[in-house]
Amino acid sequence: MFLHLSAHALALTRQSTGVVIPIYLSPKIDPALALTLLRDTVAAYAAQTDHPEHICLSVDGRPFGARQAVEIAAAWKTSLAVAENNRGKLWGVLHGVRKLLENPQIQYLAIVDQDGDHFANELPNLVRAAEHIAAQEGHRRIIVLGQRASRHRPMGLGRGELEELADRVLLDALHYRATTTGKPLALHYVTALSEFPDFHSGFKLLSRETAQAVFGNKPNPAGCDDDCYYRHAVEAVITVEALEAGATLGAVNRSTINEQPVTTFGQFNVVRLMADTIIWPCKRLQVPAEFVRQWLDNHIPRLLLGTLPEGKTLLAHLRRSVLEAWNQAEDTSFRQPLFI
Repeated sequence: MFLHLSAHALALTRQSTGVVIPIYLSPKIDPALALTLLRDTVAAYAAQTDHPEHICLSVDGRPFGARQAVEIAAAWKTSLAVAENNRGKLWGVLHGVRKLLENPQIQYLAIVDQDGDHFANELPNLVRAAEHIAAQEGHRRIIVLGQRASRHRPMGLGRGELEELADRVLLDALHYRATTTGKPLALHYVTALSEFPDFHSGFKLLSRETAQAVFGNKPNPAGCDDDCYYRHAVEAVITVEALEAGATLGAVNRSTINEQPVTTFGQFNVVRLMADTIIWPCKRLQVPAEFVRQWLDNHIPRLLLGTLPEGKTLLAHLRRSVLEAWNQAEDTSFRQPLFI
């Protein structure tokens, strides 16, 4: 089937695809570099559309980039959304998506970070993959991940290993949910690329129907606090809610800069951040503690991070922090094989 030819995808990208760029200009990051990367990101995506208003700069908290976003939006004639208070990336994404959904012409919505590491010229590939899925499946509830070839090179060993752990546990949780609901988890559009999907990639494409289902309903923090839901578990929230709404999952390989030019990762409590990326989806998907514990014990021994003394300590703290959410923190055992 060739309904998903490149010319068709390019036309959809230029005419019917919206792009949400959540903005948070941290006072702890070089402001000149952050602003340069943001301007470059906007310019790159503006070159991919015939309708600059299909791009929404969505500021997560007025003090953290509203003035700069107003200036850039005026220069490129993009849309703009400004949340008064800073709550986290998901807060910015939510406002931006809702703003673009007001435009009935938009059929796909991409979510990309402001850091210049989600390349606009690759967006048509995600659109093309979504059209392929729609043609094959006969529905338009779709989410496509921009899959990184490596997590470790752009982000470093530590963060790459931690995201691998979060991705593996999320895949387990989704299989658990599939079994308990009697709805098989469809992975045939992702498994050719990797052993497990890049759920925590910040480059995602949602069909309009999926975006409406994810962002048009009341948020579901699943008993977790605001920081967990809006700041830490952002990518898991988008993915899980899309799949819970019946979306089919796809993935497309995409490029990354070999070393991220800027990141706010180091500003977080890393243990709390990564624990929350595991806690929220498992709570949302109603996974019992014994399953979460076993999945952690299944995957932690495979991580190279555990071969470093400080890495092993970090993983032990992370495991404990996750299990605390189920009142299981007294289980301090760290199990691994004797021989390799």
